[in-house]
Amino acid sequence: MPHREDPVPDTPFGLGLQHVLLAMPRGGEDDARAFFGGLLGLTEIRKPTVLIARRGVWFRGDALEIHLGVEDPFRPARRARPGIMTRDLDLLSIRLREYGLPVEMDEFFPPYRRLISEDPFGNLLEFVTPRV
Repeated sequence: MPHREDPVPDTPFGLGLQHVLLAMPRGGEDDARAFFGGLLGLTEIRKPTVLIARRGVWFRGDALEIHLGVEDPFRPARRARPGIMTRDLDLLSIRLREYGLPVEMDEFFPPYRRLISEDPFGNLLEFVTPRV
């Protein structure tokens, strides 16, 4: 799935995104599993042993890895958000609404169609798909 229409030069460092870290409140692991694992279909992955005591939960699927870490006191991210590619924005929109989450379609981001929603903790999430 292409990320951009315009050519982007390579950096001398070979940069790429390994994971995205989102905050969640203490005790939110089950809600994270229901949303990121259940609704989005990501697979929970084991955290390195040295990080287990920090709580949180990690997920991976397709070309995406999301780490959820406990933040105390917790405040959801209401501006910063990951932009997540999807093959089926329309189906995802339906599933998010069925889950009881807000869905705002945004047609002002060419060359993509996108929607803005949130995770169960109130962190903003952006989902995009290339226009055809």
